[in-house]
Amino acid sequence: MNKKHSFFILIFFLIPFFSFSQNNTENEKQKGHININKFRQLYEEFSSPNMFRTASGAPGPAYYQQQADYTMQIELDEQNKRIYGNQTITYTNNSPDELEYLWVQLDQNVRKKDTPSSKIDGSGVRSLYRPSEFASEFINEPFDGGFNIDYVLDGNRKPLSHFVNQTMMRINLPLQLKTGEKFSFSIKWWFNIPDHVKENSRSGYEYFPGDGNSAFTIAQFFPRMAVYNEVEGWQNYQFWGDGEFALPFGNYDVKITVPSDHILDATGELQNRKEVFSKEMLKRYNKARKSYEQPVMIVTQSEAEEAEKNFSNQTKTWHFKAQNVRDFAFASSRKYVWDMMAVKIGKKDVMAVSMYPKEGNPLWEDYSTLTVSETLKTYSDYTFDYPYSKAISVHAKQQGMEYPMICFNFGRPNIDGSYSDDVKFGMIGVIVHEIGHNFFPMIVNSDERQWAWMDEGINTFVQYVAEQKLGEDYPDIIYPLKKFPSDRGPAELITRYMSIDQSILAPIMSNPENIFNLGPNAYGKPAAALNILRETIMGRELFDHAFKTFSKRWMFKHPSPEDFFRTMEDASAVDLDWFWRGWFYSTDYVDIGIKDVRQFYVSPVPGIKLKEYLDERGIPINRLGSMIYFEDFENDSNNLKDGSAMENSKLLTNYLKENYSVEEIEKLKIPKYFYQVVFDKPGGLVMPIIVEYEYEDGSKERIKYPAQVWRKNDDQVNKVVLSDKKIISIILDPDLETADIDTSNNTWPKNQDKSDFEKFKEKIKG
Repeated sequence: MNKKHSFFILIFFLIPFFSFSQNNTENEKQKGHININKFRQLYEEFSSPNMFRTASGAPGPAYYQQQADYTMQIELDEQNKRIYGNQTITYTNNSPDELEYLWVQLDQNVRKKDTPSSKIDGSGVRSLYRPSEFASEFINEPFDGGFNIDYVLDGNRKPLSHFVNQTMMRINLPLQLKTGEKFSFSIKWWFNIPDHVKENSRSGYEYFPGDGNSAFTIAQFFPRMAVYNEVEGWQNYQFWGDGEFALPFGNYDVKITVPSDHILDATGELQNRKEVFSKEMLKRYNKARKSYEQPVMIVTQSEAEEAEKNFSNQTKTWHFKAQNVRDFAFASSRKYVWDMMAVKIGKKDVMAVSMYPKEGNPLWEDYSTLTVSETLKTYSDYTFDYPYSKAISVHAKQQGMEYPMICFNFGRPNIDGSYSDDVKFGMIGVIVHEIGHNFFPMIVNSDERQWAWMDEGINTFVQYVAEQKLGEDYPDIIYPLKKFPSDRGPAELITRYMSIDQSILAPIMSNPENIFNLGPNAYGKPAAALNILRETIMGRELFDHAFKTFSKRWMFKHPSPEDFFRTMEDASAVDLDWFWRGWFYSTDYVDIGIKDVRQFYVSPVPGIKLKEYLDERGIPINRLGSMIYFEDFENDSNNLKDGSAMENSKLLTNYLKENYSVEEIEKLKIPKYFYQVVFDKPGGLVMPIIVEYEYEDGSKERIKYPAQVWRKNDDQVNKVVLSDKKIISIILDPDLETADIDTSNNTWPKNQDKSDFEKFKEKIKG
């Protein structure tokens, strides 16, 4: 050990500031307890790694997933608002298990008149309703929108045994389906299409009374195979309305028949463009494929307005094929304006597409396709190159829903074309979000029915990154703001939610059907957590590498939460079990404060507390030997508090002279001021302690103590601060990056101004 090192070891060794235990009474024997340390590993919560999913978070050598291929003939009956379908599903069993039956999801059955989902709300009478909500709940007859199954046939066109249980249908196989075998069966069906404005549905039509037309945004409209995997077997949790969809990948061959004057786009590649496009549309489309700066109008607004005037009795069939997608959706209307532009993603061109009625302009013409383009670029930078050929943004009055290559988005100007910044930023935000869903969960295919946060929360986090990038690249769009006004992502935006009554909170790791506040819990809180992880815990370089690793590992696969947690640690060498446990498995909140600040000075004799301690135990002072002492700044009776450590201690001076040269002593930074700062943690979440110290000369120093500082004491932490300058103020979490719900205890000297949290509590109390 060198001389300099031994000196500072001495200094730190002698600064416990006498936190001696005074308890000499005999206590009863305390009971033992299990490991409750916030930094214990997640072995109890995690499944054991296996050949399917490894401990690193990567797919294992025996990983498998099933495949479901669809051939469909769809007919849209505009006049009667019905959709008819005839489909053949070819199911491939890639699992090591022999299957006795198959499960098919009938999600439209959530809209049957007698659906149990209409009876699960126990909230009673609310204090206010929108007119549409009031009519729906108290006046109107329930909409009958469930599937009508005409038949289910096997590959030989013979009736196939099946049983419907609410939103699930069991296909009883004539023989067990062995590993590697395929089974094909056909279903003919129809249902009534809901008015998605009145019914607040994910799929349906919007009626425009001004011209008598409708715009159809059609999704989860066909019987779809459920997922079967080694995690839970069949994913056959019923669809109650909130938990979305778990679907296998497959190939689609879909023909959609609609009125001949409709404009239509869908998941997949259009196979008969020359048949359904006019020569002028085809010319414009070829131009759009080479336009990288501005969208090209395929159908102009004037053309769409002209088309609105007539209702064709003829039909036209649009033919699409899609490879390796988990779902299929489409939009159709004669009202649509249609524009496109090319986006360079890696080495390939992707088409950014928008479809919208005139009611969406001028907002949509100005911003929709641009937003699609920028979203694809940013998401690709942080995950993987977008693999599909196009991404479509479709305008719908109050929808925000995602499907492979196509999504439905709200954001409508006033009748005169004017709009507020809130409407503009809301529209841009929802387009970023829904286009982003192409990555999560359409490609990184998590189970939405069980883990809403894995698609919504992860996607909302990347949405925040993409929105900020868009604001940086297009400052004119956000002017006079300096940053895009994201409503989720930053830590401070989740503090109010995390501070509400614990009785209406649930951990992020909860089924979406069982959460009181799905938006903040599945979208906002995980997004804030990941943003904190990136900016405060890991740093951008480590986080971004690990996040991209997870994204690439699980492209076109079915990751579980554990796969995400494990990969983020595996690719970064950062132990994050404490973080996952606190943020994802509990309803704990962040509240770290400054409990006490005390100043000390070096003294040649024992301080008052040390003397009292020695006297109580009958220990003579000379037993301590030659030592350097500290005394509380307030207890100075010998005018020593203004002296330096060397001035106040001959012992220290002699030690230095004996062990250091004059030149070495001159280079030593011997502190003059000694502080003990006590941080406490009223909140349950452990987080880094980020502190800004301000000195009397106006300079500031910021220090971040890692979260592990709490590992041996979950209640408080004592930190020693050494300086040659006097500290005049201390601020915790100065940039509000830890989601601390109560900032009233974050300053020293204590700030007399009421915190936002205190004001919020007073407002609630009334």
